[in-house]
Amino acid sequence: YSRCQVVDGLREVFQSRSRPLQYRKQQHRALHRLITERQADIEQALKQDLNRNTYNTSLFEMISIENDIKLAESDMADWAAPRPVKKNLNTALDDVYIKPEPLGVVFQLHTVFHFCCLGNAAVLKPSELSEHSARLMKELLPLYLDKEMYQVVTEGVLETQELLKQRFDHIFYTGSSTVGKLVMEAAARHLTPVTLELGGKSPCYVDKNCDIAVACRRITWGKFANCGQTCIAPDYILCEPSIQDRIVEEIQKTLLEFYQKDPKSSPDYCRIINTRHFDRALALMNECTIALGGESDRSKCYIAPTVLKDVLPHFKIMQEEIFGPLLPMVTVNGLSEAINFINAREKPLALYVFSSDKMVIKRMLTETSSGGVTVNDVLMHYTVDTLPFGGVGNSGMGRYHGRHTFDQLSHHRACLVKSFAMESLNDARYPPLTAARLRKAKFSCKGNLRSLRAFSNEKAPLSFVSLFEERGAAIGSPRFRARRS
Repeated sequence: YSRCQVVDGLREVFQSRSRPLQYRKQQHRALHRLITERQADIEQALKQDLNRNTYNTSLFEMISIENDIKLAESDMADWAAPRPVKKNLNTALDDVYIKPEPLGVVFQLHTVFHFCCLGNAAVLKPSELSEHSARLMKELLPLYLDKEMYQVVTEGVLETQELLKQRFDHIFYTGSSTVGKLVMEAAARHLTPVTLELGGKSPCYVDKNCDIAVACRRITWGKFANCGQTCIAPDYILCEPSIQDRIVEEIQKTLLEFYQKDPKSSPDYCRIINTRHFDRALALMNECTIALGGESDRSKCYIAPTVLKDVLPHFKIMQEEIFGPLLPMVTVNGLSEAINFINAREKPLALYVFSSDKMVIKRMLTETSSGGVTVNDVLMHYTVDTLPFGGVGNSGMGRYHGRHTFDQLSHHRACLVKSFAMESLNDARYPPLTAARLRKAKFSCKGNLRSLRAFSNEKAPLSFVSLFEERGAAIGSPRFRARRS
């Protein structure tokens, strides 16, 4: 099949079967069976791609995916139900609500596959860099999910470019800002909306007024988990010169605790995804002074957990996202200089600040911008499914997690169902237009039921006002929502 035929076929299937809520729940249950029954296969694929062990796979992948699936299955009826909104006097007798609807055919590029079971048909394109995981996804999804609604493609860059020429209803991409710009450019040809989760250089400010030992323990975990290959890993540390050596000392203690004397032999330490990215990451260390680590083995795609001190802003390592186990330290003279340093660069996907001083925390939150922020820890805002996850500016656009994912991949359709009753209220909009009718129109368009009661003291009988209030209350009731759903 041509790429066009694939997308057109998905659109036909979407129109015929995706909207019923029961169908979507069936797909979620099937996906839950997949990750439960084939967990060993998933763990093996990630072991082959990243040297990730069973416990890390559960911690970083399976727990969050399973929780997302369970949340969607339990709450989707509420998410998909019509949402009543406030009305003006002109619509007090009418049904006014927002109706969430699936968008259609979504292209999910390098992103997690459990997003697909929200009523949209999808082309799923896992990253070709994770070849074992991509191959497993292509093999397993048709065995559990509706293979006519969800199609997995595992080809390379040229085939992906051909897919991007097709008209989708939404494109969801996770990856670098460079590729994100190409995705957005391709989407613009069809005016296709996009969600881009792009990463960037996430700063980590360590204030001298904090528990440095605890801060370094948390930073070490977040930076070197998955060998630094997470989009919200702390990219670099900002601190005052007086505490730089103390931070190095505490990170060294923590690395010894986490990975023993030789991280290369630790079952908890992963590997770089391939030799191309190994070479890229290793080249970033040029110019830098190594405070800890620095060892590498290209044949195993191994780079030791590495800390670099006295890094200057113009060094190459400060010009691009690291996405590897290298942690540069940049010294600044206090909070104001740290804030200026952050604001002089592209807005990051995540920002981290460690301090016991509430004023420091407040200034960092109010005077900077980032996709998300965690205070006195790293990564953990990602684990809260009620918080939206996404970037801002160069680090991306759009958001997901829990209900935010559902809303991101839905069209919020504005619905007004008028009554034939009370036609006299419409006189204000009909010709011949007069000053009196204009005043009436202004009042009814911006008024509400409270202003109607005040107006009724002079202009309308109480029974007339009561009718509006009863009707308005009924439209916002659970009974109305149940009837509409």
